[in-house]
Amino acid sequence: MGTKENIIHVKSFDFALQIIELYKQMLNQKEYVLSKQLLRSGTSIGANVEEASAAISKKDFISKMSISAKEARETLYWLKLIEKSQIVKIDVSGLLEKSEELIRILTSIVKTSQGSLK
Repeated sequence: MGTKENIIHVKSFDFALQIIELYKQMLNQKEYVLSKQLLRSGTSIGANVEEASAAISKKDFISKMSISAKEARETLYWLKLIEKSQIVKIDVSGLLEKSEELIRILTSIVKTSQGSLK
């Protein structure tokens, strides 16, 4: 397993913990709809990274990492919506940056892995 894969394991797990924390804060502010969407997509990034590490083939690995990247993009969308709508009074700018970083790392892993398939 390469260095990027190790980094993505740690970063996606830490990100999921922060998403859970944000979810709790949002519930405290009586926001139940966006918070649930965010919780689902934000925690599934790491879950798919974890599944990728047990992939049975290179194609399976790429598929799981691609799903992680899509979930990270969806999470970025929810975070932007939370920030712009001001539906809750919580600063999500740090999480926006972290989700963009996860997208960059995951995209790089997918592209590198696809390159080695050829």
